[in-house]
Amino acid sequence: MIKKQANLDATTTEDLLQQLRVLVYANADLTMEGIDAVLTREGPVLMGDARFAVSQSEARYRHLIKRMSALVVELAPNGEIIYLNDVITHITGFSAVELIGRNWLDMLLPIHESMDISTLRRSFLESGELNDFRTSIRSCDGRRKFFSWNSVNVHDADGLIERVIYFGINITSQVFAEQELSIAAIAFESQEGMIVTDANGVILRVNSAFTTITGYTAEETIGKNPRILKSGHQSADFYAAMWTDINNNGAWSGEIWNRRKNGECYPERLTITAVKGANGIITNYVGTLADITMSMSAAEKIKHLAFYDPLTDLPNRLLLRDRLKPALASSKRSGRLGALLFIDMDDFKTLNDSLGHDMGDLLLQQVARRLELCMREGDTVARLGGDEFVVMLEDLSERSLEAATQTEIIGHKILADLNRPYQLAMHYYHCTPSIGAILFNEHEQSVDELLKQADIAMYQAKASGRNTLRFFDPQMQISIDTRVALEADLRLALAENQFELYFQPQVNYNRQIIGAEVLIRWQHPQRGLISPADFIPLAEGTGLILAIGQWVLEMACARIKMWECSEHTQHLLLAVNVSARQFHQTDFIEQVNLILRHSAINPNRLKLELTESLVLDNIDDTILKMNALRESGISFSMDDFGTGYSSLSSLKKLPLDQLKIDQSFVRDISIDPDDAVIVQTIIDMAKNLGMGVIAEGVETEAQRDFLEKQGCPLFQGYLFSKPMPIKQFEQLLELS
Repeated sequence: MIKKQANLDATTTEDLLQQLRVLVYANADLTMEGIDAVLTREGPVLMGDARFAVSQSEARYRHLIKRMSALVVELAPNGEIIYLNDVITHITGFSAVELIGRNWLDMLLPIHESMDISTLRRSFLESGELNDFRTSIRSCDGRRKFFSWNSVNVHDADGLIERVIYFGINITSQVFAEQELSIAAIAFESQEGMIVTDANGVILRVNSAFTTITGYTAEETIGKNPRILKSGHQSADFYAAMWTDINNNGAWSGEIWNRRKNGECYPERLTITAVKGANGIITNYVGTLADITMSMSAAEKIKHLAFYDPLTDLPNRLLLRDRLKPALASSKRSGRLGALLFIDMDDFKTLNDSLGHDMGDLLLQQVARRLELCMREGDTVARLGGDEFVVMLEDLSERSLEAATQTEIIGHKILADLNRPYQLAMHYYHCTPSIGAILFNEHEQSVDELLKQADIAMYQAKASGRNTLRFFDPQMQISIDTRVALEADLRLALAENQFELYFQPQVNYNRQIIGAEVLIRWQHPQRGLISPADFIPLAEGTGLILAIGQWVLEMACARIKMWECSEHTQHLLLAVNVSARQFHQTDFIEQVNLILRHSAINPNRLKLELTESLVLDNIDDTILKMNALRESGISFSMDDFGTGYSSLSSLKKLPLDQLKIDQSFVRDISIDPDDAVIVQTIIDMAKNLGMGVIAEGVETEAQRDFLEKQGCPLFQGYLFSKPMPIKQFEQLLELS
């Protein structure tokens, strides 16, 4: 029996079920009010029947949701998941147990970085229903899946949101495709020009970089053939080979010249790729192109710098060598001679030192221009560096004499042109060249050998007084080779102690030995005894004289120390020659004093012989050093006196103890009145200046008698003894 009923006003079955569903969910409240039935337009319905109807409706709803391919999720108004279908668990990998009860809003991620997910959260909490929006969800394996969502709100009897049902479609593939399209679009609009054609070469699309490079807009190119860019620089064979590569290999890449819309031709790096369909048939061609005008220009500049002198813009040593090689081959093939002229500007260092390097550079530039004007067509003028230039002449006569004459004519023309004054800013400057020449016609001659021989010839020109031309002399090559070998042996001699001291006695008028001059000899293991005249100049030139000079000084002091132990030798005075290079060392005084301390000798037993030219070079510095060493007890003798240009005023300043008359005056004093007068003058000068005097090179009694009569008290020469090793010298001491 119905005790109390409620009225429902529903026009459709779905509306009725919705109202019944509300009643079922509100069952507790209805029962408390004593309602056990509802009245519908169809009649009264018991609450139990209502529950059954709702239950069946819910079952059909759940069955429908499960069979849907879309994602379905039911949410409470706060976003908590209360139901979801199997599609979600399948896509995300999470089970329903893991997801139900979680807040759905926490699972949503922005689809891209610019998306603000917090705005979505606020909208949901305000209205529940959100439509047509995209988010991503991270699956259990960490990968992101993308979805498009729509929703519907479910309201209760009071019109409040009871549930929100969201329907999602998996758009992951679509998003990835859009991203790839976006990337492709960006790539297409890259810095490189791009052009797409169909299989027939009709242009379908170009990018903005293409327009920038070629000047043609998309409207002007689409529908046309890329031949509109053809410059005419490449032949038909070039294009045939290019298309053969594309058809056989699917692509071609290389450099090509094309023409812009304004008619300008430009270099381009081009890559053409064939695009094939699934059936393997070519559907399109894609070309990428880059304007390489700037890079090609930079490459040309780099190449120019590698082969040309930056100051004069003449070929440099490297390019000269490259040109010499084929010139040698051509000379041998044709039988016609060629020539090298090695040019060096005389006293160029003086110009740099006096007017500065800027003026020196200006001179070199003017020399370069003058040399170019002297050249015939096909000849080469190069700058090796500094003030050295080389001219290469080709296609001279087949006969050596005529070729030499041709070379000499060109050489004298160069001499005349380079002798003309140079206008260097505000200065007029005169500079002369020295030129060495060498003919060539043998392919077997090496480039280095030719350059070396031309260089040697140039030094022959300098030795001949400069401002002249000299041809290479093979004998000079032999001398240079000998000198090079001797230098190597000289260095070895120092290391292996091959030097030996010889002693030439110095005697008084009674022929008593009062000392000796120390002279160095070189006992070569293969060549025997080598004269100082052969190796001292070489030692001076190479700087080895410094080590040799120090060795001589150390050995001389060691010998003085030994002689101090005997009353027969402790009075002896040793004279040691000092070279200009050795004396002008800044620490020469310290070196000598260190040797004195180590040897612990009486310094009064040591005399240093200095040449006239040495003491006059920077005379103030010379006087300072001589005075410092005299304070240590060392005495000084001026060697080879009379051969230089000492003035009386200079001689008076120098703290000398002795003048040594050069043997060139002594040799002819008995037969040459002039030499006799010179010797007599030197002796008188020494006496007047309070100096001692000794004559060297005394070989005859007549010479000795003359010197003694003029008041010369000391002598040295072959009349008394030739230079000898220490053993023989000490034997001579015992005999005397």
